Amino acid sequence: QVRLVESGGGSVQAGGSLRLSCVASGNIFRINAMGWYRQAPGEQRELVAGINRDGRTNYEDFVKGRFTISRDNAKNTVYLQMNSLKPEDTAVYYCNADILTLAAGRYYDYWGQGTQVTVSS
Repeated sequence: QVRLVESGGGSVQAGGSLRLSCVASGNIFRINAMGWYRQAPGEQRELVAGINRDGRTNYEDFVKGRFTISRDNAKNTVYLQMNSLKPEDTAVYYCNADILTLAAGRYYDYWGQGTQVTVSS
């Protein structure tokens, strides 16, 4: 069974920084793409940033220049460094990963349980 567990959320003032981490565990053979999504109250879940296994990244416009996604393949971990945080960044942040297990024999999409990020003005 595969689990994704996020950590690093919290409350900060505008302009502050947080670093999110997400560790994937279980009977994992290989992880392809990983990413971070967020969902604010009353809003749909949206992509924040993604990273391929080879390190290529993509960012949504609203975080470009402020957030940095990275990963450690040896540790099955993805990070999101968030700088210059704004009140509108307040949301639950979810980790997502495309994971191959030997049991399944194919890639499946997995989600973490989410971590709250609150930015006050």
